[in-house]
Amino acid sequence: MRVGLTAVLDDLDREGVRVDVPAKAAVEGFTWDARDRATRRWWPQGLTTSAHGRWSGRPVMIASWYAKGLLGLLGLGSRVTVIDPAGERPRYRHVRLVHRPGPRWLGPLRPMLTVRVHAGGLAWEGTRLYVAAGPFGFRVFDLDDVERVSRWRGRGYRYVLPLHSAHRTRPRRDRSEMTWSFLTFDRSGDTPRLVAGEYGTKAAARHRMVRHVVDDLGLPASADPEWFDEQPHRMQGTCQAGSTWFVTASAGEGKPGALWVGEPGRWRKHAGVLATGAEDITYWPERHQLWTLTEWPHRRWVYAVDPDAWPGPDFEDASSL
Repeated sequence: MRVGLTAVLDDLDREGVRVDVPAKAAVEGFTWDARDRATRRWWPQGLTTSAHGRWSGRPVMIASWYAKGLLGLLGLGSRVTVIDPAGERPRYRHVRLVHRPGPRWLGPLRPMLTVRVHAGGLAWEGTRLYVAAGPFGFRVFDLDDVERVSRWRGRGYRYVLPLHSAHRTRPRRDRSEMTWSFLTFDRSGDTPRLVAGEYGTKAAARHRMVRHVVDDLGLPASADPEWFDEQPHRMQGTCQAGSTWFVTASAGEGKPGALWVGEPGRWRKHAGVLATGAEDITYWPERHQLWTLTEWPHRRWVYAVDPDAWPGPDFEDASSL
């Protein structure tokens, strides 16, 4: 039965815990319940908030996870977590990402195959949820399409979100294929533009960002987007607060992450101010906060950062990457 996102918000079944996050930049945050903090089957990656910080009068956040290892390959795939962060104990529920089921005449036997992508980053525009799919481009889901199903059909999940569409942009011949490690919307102009970036180590040949003009459907409208080469290495996510860009970068397990501030080609690096396992980042306009999350088991936090506390460069030359 198609019930939409509001039904999930009315039926949240897990509770997080408010904690002091061990990161210099953290101003508030929480962690998942004991099962989600410890699991090595599921790994959190992406984070976003509703366009204006609210849905049906309530604040909403959505995180993404991918299944790691053999079980992931066998079909666990990817999921998103719908979060109500209000109150002393944030409440949330996992929703499985699936391909659209087979013909209705199959009834309860209609297959619901999982969507298997890394889900490294999220963006939210209207009712559409954009999910980064690595070398496979990105996937789009419509949050009005959330379905309530039996736990048998949902493989243990009460709610599933069917895939709306899959997209893979083709670069010009002088450009190699883009890896969609994370994505966001640039809302600094009159119309939103879709921004994607790719993760790469310092020694890797590629760590680029690209910005697309989008059409009325929110999809890339041109095969010739704006490219930003040689951006910070080990990027995990980006967002904008006004005209200022923020990029999270990881440094390996046990090492604090970095926050890069500025704009493509002109950055200031704040090293070691993020918690270990830094992943995606998003901007919450109503609160004027950046929100980010981490991935390592037993060190999984979702937390806010004050964008005004971490200035960008005050010089014209690009920072050393």
